[in-house]
Amino acid sequence: MQYPRAAIKDLKVSFRSGNNSVTAVNNISFTIGKGELIGVVGESGSGKSVTALSLMQLVQEPGRIDNGELLYYEGEDPVDLLRLSPDTMRRYRGNEIAMIFQEPMTSLNPLLTCGAQVTEAIRLHKQIPQMEAKTRAIALFTKVKLPDPEGMMDRYPHELSGGQKQRVMIAMAISCEPKLLIADEPTTALDVTVQKAILQLLKELQQQMEMSVLFITHDLGVVAEIASRVMVMYKGNIVEEGPVAQVFTHPVHAYTKGLLACRPPLDKRLVRLPVIRDFMEQTASVKSFVNSLQMSGEMITARRNTLAAREPILQVQNLSTWFPVKRSLTGKVLEWRKAVDDVSFEMKTGATLGLVGESGCGKTTLGRSLLRLTEPTSGTIVYKGQDLRSLSAQGMRAMRKEMQLIFQDPYSSLNPRMTIGKAILEPMEVHGLYGNAAGRQEKVLELLGKVNMLPEHVNRYPHEFSGGQRQRIVIARALAVNPSFIICDESVAALDVSIQAQVLNLLISLREEFGFSCIFISHDLSVVRFISDQMLVMQKGKIVESGEADQVYQYPREAYTQQLIAAIPKGI
Repeated sequence: MQYPRAAIKDLKVSFRSGNNSVTAVNNISFTIGKGELIGVVGESGSGKSVTALSLMQLVQEPGRIDNGELLYYEGEDPVDLLRLSPDTMRRYRGNEIAMIFQEPMTSLNPLLTCGAQVTEAIRLHKQIPQMEAKTRAIALFTKVKLPDPEGMMDRYPHELSGGQKQRVMIAMAISCEPKLLIADEPTTALDVTVQKAILQLLKELQQQMEMSVLFITHDLGVVAEIASRVMVMYKGNIVEEGPVAQVFTHPVHAYTKGLLACRPPLDKRLVRLPVIRDFMEQTASVKSFVNSLQMSGEMITARRNTLAAREPILQVQNLSTWFPVKRSLTGKVLEWRKAVDDVSFEMKTGATLGLVGESGCGKTTLGRSLLRLTEPTSGTIVYKGQDLRSLSAQGMRAMRKEMQLIFQDPYSSLNPRMTIGKAILEPMEVHGLYGNAAGRQEKVLELLGKVNMLPEHVNRYPHEFSGGQRQRIVIARALAVNPSFIICDESVAALDVSIQAQVLNLLISLREEFGFSCIFISHDLSVVRFISDQMLVMQKGKIVESGEADQVYQYPREAYTQQLIAAIPKGI
């Protein structure tokens, strides 16, 4: 008889808050076969990560495992991980079961080199000499395809890119050759090209080492690239399970249909993206519902003609932003990092310009340079006929009422000690808008309504909201000063695909209502193509391709653009 690698039976996990208890995982059961790579899909809060943490016995207060069995099979007789003492469980963790966490920067110790951390993990479980552990660590860095494996041993986490940090985490996870690997959202905030490389790496390692892998994600497209079987979780329950091809082509549950539909399609332009709610309310197939939202050729042509007739709102000529990398003893700069290098473009009033490229290509620096939050080295920025580089600091401060920035991480850009009502109110007070305190307070409530938040949310703090809600709050704050130009810097990158769809739809409806122009920065070409009229592709500080969004996507000229498009998860 063939035994599975692990079996979860009737697992229930709850979290207590005062006298209340919230069920995070609701009596779920499933098995993981030996050498099987199974995908677990669902939104934030669906119970995916809590299930994984339960397997590792890492659920912390106020969470608790109420009942269930977590059976791990080494042979014929399984071990119930729930019944093990902490010391015994510690021997299983790392040796038999390992985990790759979503955010490598918070999982890696910033005070230790990457080599020291992997070496420590090996020695903790294998009881081998330091030099042998170091040799193994270098071999692992080679295995996960890190450049210069020996050099990486002496580098600290902050010196590595996101993809390189994730490879270090993978090396650490497989260092003791576990039989079950749990990968919790390991590619969520990575560029599509880096994501593709990490997925291929995990698949190769799984096959080489004959590992069982539990791969957790919110993106069904990613699951299609890597898994053979998929489970869909919703509100703590498994609502659908089966072979990936079957679930993708014939989804049964409304929630699965919604997850499949809410990623921007690659073959058509839509009026808006489908959201989960659309499928909870009706029974149409994914394909027919998505087709019903398709923009007609007349609508596309009408928007192009409208924008073509307008004046430019922004004209950028030969813009460069360089940072000194190396100086002589006298302070003379010997080497520059050309983050933005001789960039020129213009955008029409009311248009959305998509700026796409991998991490480190200069997208964010370009956005900050346009607002002079980072001072450019050379070039001109003309906004509504005004040369921004000629303005004094005071003049630029007044101009920022017109020009707003929505950051990638809404949590770090909101003051945790300030209610969201106060956060939205503050820019109005700074610029003396809407007459008096009563007028400003009324505007706060109006803006909250515009971004689908409730009046009672006004006195709550940022930590009381989900990631998608916080992103809506920072959008409301940006709109508080009624800007005519907004830069969205990776503002949907870390969101679930379903929440991402809601935020993208919101931005489009607000653009139509308020009439602002927008630069939308992202590493995800499918998202940029959906929301943008024009597209710029950046590589190593330069614009390597530009044009209408559909034209760039359908007929890319540059090999780099073709590479970005090829890396988008295509599904089945």
